[in-house]
Amino acid sequence: MSTKRISKEFAEVSQQPPEGFIVTLPPNDSVHTWHITLQPPPSTTFYPGRFGIVLSLPTDYPFKPPVVKFITRVYHPNITNDSLGNVCLAILKPENWKPSTKIASVLEALRNLLIEPQPDDPLEERIADEYRNDRASWEAKAKAAVTKYALEDPIFPAS
Repeated sequence: MSTKRISKEFAEVSQQPPEGFIVTLPPNDSVHTWHITLQPPPSTTFYPGRFGIVLSLPTDYPFKPPVVKFITRVYHPNITNDSLGNVCLAILKPENWKPSTKIASVLEALRNLLIEPQPDDPLEERIADEYRNDRASWEAKAKAAVTKYALEDPIFPAS
């Protein structure tokens, strides 16, 4: 069941992606790994960055949530500031995940995270404090990271 649903969702999302997204499969064509490029809206601190995201779907999807990792470094309270790119996103937490949730909703939530970080549920406490208490400094560092890491198309890891 998992592969059939994943294939159907991939077809929907790749043909009509949510705004700002490009969704492809890696060269090995595994439907359990998606390569996603996200360009946040112009109104955000992260524009004109292009962020690579790898979305991995477990074999027991949709009963277990997908795993999402940014491969493009990003200065953000909800994304680890390292090469792992782990994401803290409420709908992906096991206790919040619902099998009826579609990947398109996960993508929308990722875009919303770049529009409005959630400093009250951070993975990077120091960055969350800066976001809350010194927005100008946070914005400068976030924009510097975009310039350093996100102005070219992302290079996805070979899977």
